[in-house]
Amino acid sequence: MEQERQNNAQYFLDLIQKSRKGKFKIYIGMSAGVGKTYRMLQEAHSLLKKGIDVKIGYIETHARKETQELLTGLPIIPRRTIFYKGKELEELDVQAIINLRPEVVIIDELAHSNIQGSKNEKRWQDILEVLEAGINVISAVNIQHIESLNNVVKEVTGVEVQERVPDKVLSMADEVVNIDLTAEELINRLKEGKIYTENKIQLALTNFFKSDQILQLRELALKEVASQVVRKVEHEKPRNTNFRQDKLLACISSNDKTAKIVIRKTARLASYYNSKWMVLYVQTPKESSIRIPLAKQRYLINNLKLATQLGAEVIKKESNKITDAILEVVEQKQITTVCIGKPHFNLFKVILSSSIFNKLLNKLASSNVDLIILS
Repeated sequence: MEQERQNNAQYFLDLIQKSRKGKFKIYIGMSAGVGKTYRMLQEAHSLLKKGIDVKIGYIETHARKETQELLTGLPIIPRRTIFYKGKELEELDVQAIINLRPEVVIIDELAHSNIQGSKNEKRWQDILEVLEAGINVISAVNIQHIESLNNVVKEVTGVEVQERVPDKVLSMADEVVNIDLTAEELINRLKEGKIYTENKIQLALTNFFKSDQILQLRELALKEVASQVVRKVEHEKPRNTNFRQDKLLACISSNDKTAKIVIRKTARLASYYNSKWMVLYVQTPKESSIRIPLAKQRYLINNLKLATQLGAEVIKKESNKITDAILEVVEQKQITTVCIGKPHFNLFKVILSSSIFNKLLNKLASSNVDLIILS
């Protein structure tokens, strides 16, 4: 009974704290040119007509005529000017937005990397500051910029996207809206010169704007928005105190590429099931701080940083018995699902070669813990 009262009190406190922050709306699309910026500007005009104090913090029109025309009549907050490598560049002026305190501010390019020397490395971090100040924000991002989808997008397009947004940023949004077009409609917009200038159209058609790629990216965008809706419903609905929440544990090695895949795929699963998740690295004597090669150590640090950015709790244990260390964490943290790599991955090899591999399987089975082997 006491636990139930505490849960209800915490739920109410979360609502109070959330109400003090600005509301966050994200337009998401499968690629450039679907109309995210255009839709944001349309919404800005609608809000302005209703008497809402809305301002443009940062908009990137990419010289698209229809989008550029929509800026007419909208109040624009001047950008911050920075000199970098002999050039005058412009960035979002976060402090100016906070000082002016509009009810709603439009800030485009959620995945943008700020110029070196800026207070924040990424624009999504700027947006979090604006939200903390109690200002409502509308922003936009393409599906290929979502961190946990990086490997999937690379498989689809052959390109590794460098500017990425942690999944936790999307999970913070009060509303995620998909701007959807068919592959045929998007390609027609490209051919009509509504996305890129004429000299770039053919190159785009032979590279990124292929029907099969667009269809796969469209499917990813639709799935992402659908899962966001499910998560929002589950988050806002008070849970039964007897409900056993899923907890995922990603077990990684110091292998750079393997660990990234396991981390990102577990992050997707955790996001899909709206679950807490953790990343476990078991440091064996062979990989102690004085023995592990510097390159491996750097990769490991970057991977653990990636896990943190994606919302995981990072656990590091020192042990020469990896299986026992995993079981210990499973019991301590009440894990419901353990995620590891395929047999050819280093961690799985260690477990498989261990004489107590059966102990791991039996223990997980008897504890009603699932084991997922990620491809």
